[in-house]
Amino acid sequence: MVRARNKLSAIAVKRAGPGKHEDGGGLRLEKSHTAGKWIWRYSLAGRRREMGLGSIDDVSLAEARKARDKWAAVLAEGRDPISVRQEEVSSQVAVLNKDDPTFEQYTMTVFEARKAHLRGDGERGRWLSPLKHHLFPKIGKRRLSSLHQRDIADALRPIWRKKPATAEKAIRRCHIVFRHAKLTGLYADPFVVEAARHMLGEVRQETSHIASTPWQRIPDLYTALEGVVASRQCLRWLILTAVRGEPGRGARFSEIDGNVWTVPANRMKGLEGKVEDFRVPLSRAALALLDDIRAQASSEYLFPSNRTGFISENALLKILNTMGEKGRPHGFRSSFRSWVQDNEAATFEVAEMALAHKVGTRVERTYARSDLLEPRRRLMNAWGDFVTGVTSEKVLRFSDGKQR
Repeated sequence: MVRARNKLSAIAVKRAGPGKHEDGGGLRLEKSHTAGKWIWRYSLAGRRREMGLGSIDDVSLAEARKARDKWAAVLAEGRDPISVRQEEVSSQVAVLNKDDPTFEQYTMTVFEARKAHLRGDGERGRWLSPLKHHLFPKIGKRRLSSLHQRDIADALRPIWRKKPATAEKAIRRCHIVFRHAKLTGLYADPFVVEAARHMLGEVRQETSHIASTPWQRIPDLYTALEGVVASRQCLRWLILTAVRGEPGRGARFSEIDGNVWTVPANRMKGLEGKVEDFRVPLSRAALALLDDIRAQASSEYLFPSNRTGFISENALLKILNTMGEKGRPHGFRSSFRSWVQDNEAATFEVAEMALAHKVGTRVERTYARSDLLEPRRRLMNAWGDFVTGVTSEKVLRFSDGKQR
């Protein structure tokens, strides 16, 4: 119910009951049983508009009248007060975002600065994932300057012991964000993150190794994987080449030249710009498998998939699970390495380089630039012969890269 257009007083405002109370000049007090707010009503181009001026808990009658007069002056200039206020707020927010951004805003700034050095622009390694899932929902909208160690600790506490690996990634990356902010002159202290870690306490992380098939059982598994299905052939390929899953699943015919398969750097593990193409010597067994794959090729990929281009990891796991095999595809690398070690099949350097592991210090690698392709070829032939049953458990032995 609209009351008479009488001037209000501070006492009248305090005693006003539920309803609409006019103060004149378009200023209105709207009261409910529990709250009240100031509204300024005006017309622009024949259109009635209402502009909120705040609640009676925050804005007094005198302040509401002052605000009304301010915006009435804007209206007299032919400008829309609501649009003008929105522009002012947007400008203030822009300044604030620059001088004191939210945690989410600045995290994205840091990510953009770092992603050139991350694989697949950071998406492949899911650099942002722990932050998006566990920190953004709780503190993402908070200003960096307002964050306390309790805020970070409270956000990560639910996963600190349940998912320690994820929590550790989240807090490390949070520290990177705060350190970057401090170095660029923003009000942010990396100590806040360090204090949060201290508040969360120590976590005893037990290393969980990827299940691997004992090397003694690899020949039986290889035989059991016989077939023309792409997932079975891919598992055989991973066994014979000892490469990681993604490079193996994404293998292309164009990457193979004779008996050498060159995995491009963008599919190798490591930071962008820190990895190189990796040459894989194809053993006799691998070349025989390659001939079978070529005979039924229908794509540029050795192991194609209609949906994703090349076969997925889940397709490989489905085969192993159906067979009741507990070993995982990545575990084949461990099977290979254990076979080498138990049978003294190669020097440490040859075995590690066969797995695309870096050997020696940076200075040592500067001078020792050979990728030991030929010694690795002899090793992979011995492994391939063992896997396919061409030879017994007797293997070729190496000490200095030469066959003995």
